[in-house]
Amino acid sequence: MVIYLILFLGLLNWMCFMSSRVLMSLYAIELGASAAAIGLLIALYGLGPLLLSLQAGRISDRVGSYRPIVLGSAGLALGLAVPYFFPGLWVLYVAALIVGIALVFLNIALQHLVASLGDAEARTRNVSLQSLAIALGAMIGPLLVGVSIDYQGHVQTFLYLALIVAASCIAWIGCRRVIPHSPRTAQPDTGSGVFSLLAQRSLRRVIIASGLVVAAIDLYMFYTPIYGHAIGLSATMIGVVLGAHAAATFVVRATLPLLVRRWGEDALMTVSMLLAGATFLLFPFVEQVGLLLLLSFVLGLGLGVGQPLSVIMTYNRAPAGRAGEALGLRFSLVNLTHMVIPLAFGTIGSALGLVSVFLANSALMLGGGYAHHRGSIQEKR
Repeated sequence: MVIYLILFLGLLNWMCFMSSRVLMSLYAIELGASAAAIGLLIALYGLGPLLLSLQAGRISDRVGSYRPIVLGSAGLALGLAVPYFFPGLWVLYVAALIVGIALVFLNIALQHLVASLGDAEARTRNVSLQSLAIALGAMIGPLLVGVSIDYQGHVQTFLYLALIVAASCIAWIGCRRVIPHSPRTAQPDTGSGVFSLLAQRSLRRVIIASGLVVAAIDLYMFYTPIYGHAIGLSATMIGVVLGAHAAATFVVRATLPLLVRRWGEDALMTVSMLLAGATFLLFPFVEQVGLLLLLSFVLGLGLGVGQPLSVIMTYNRAPAGRAGEALGLRFSLVNLTHMVIPLAFGTIGSALGLVSVFLANSALMLGGGYAHHRGSIQEKR
């Protein structure tokens, strides 16, 4: 089926993108960057998506998915290649900005394409498969990057990632006659723009929850390598710990259609946020590798369903002809938290230590899970 070709090519892009976050944070540490400087690096990943997500979603509605996917893939390869040709800390900020801009067009177009293939039941299955591909990329990528860093160094690893993405871009072009485009809407009804989307309580609640989930994942991906480095873990072992999180994500997303049918979308989102918040509370007090692997796995179970579930809920609750725009709005607000929270947490981490970062993240997830639960109850009344 064509869905598997789409997901395989997407896998190459997602794997390299998620690996780049681990690579950049470890390279920044190697170059002597502070926690606040790394927080700025994380935030720059989200600047492009924050500013361009809504427009990227509208473009996906109007011209289809193919061109944004190809251009986004090419931009991702460029961003990953920059640190190889110009090594240094300041170049990482430029690379993070380029990668973030490329990701917004690539990611929204892929989400729109996958969600548009089939009816509601097929949509849940396809988005679940997409989330499994993302989880597989998160599981394989950090481990391979850790090994590559230990044996080839940080700079050479950037080149390897860039070449993989470049190969996927060529494949997208070569398969252009096979891959379908998402439906086009020549003149979508934009209503009152963003405010008309945010005025819908159920859609607004999903977007807020997805922002908290993605921010939690980002902070985990960036600060776990820092924490692992602080307690003396090698780059390879840090990759193994991150891989345990991705393995759990893969497991729980494989059962996503069943979980949605059994619990419902809102209840499942609430449980995932509460479980993640409880795990973050324990994480910074554990230094044994075995326990870190266990906590990382449990955290993956909690956060693993949040992203694909929010995509499904956003698509299902979007007005007709504005699915891409709604996904873009979700991605934009997700990256607002992606920018603001890392900067704030980087400052907190520099002043109070890494433990405070994990505890603050725990408070956000527990509070967000409770608020989401209360909101869903109020809507049913």
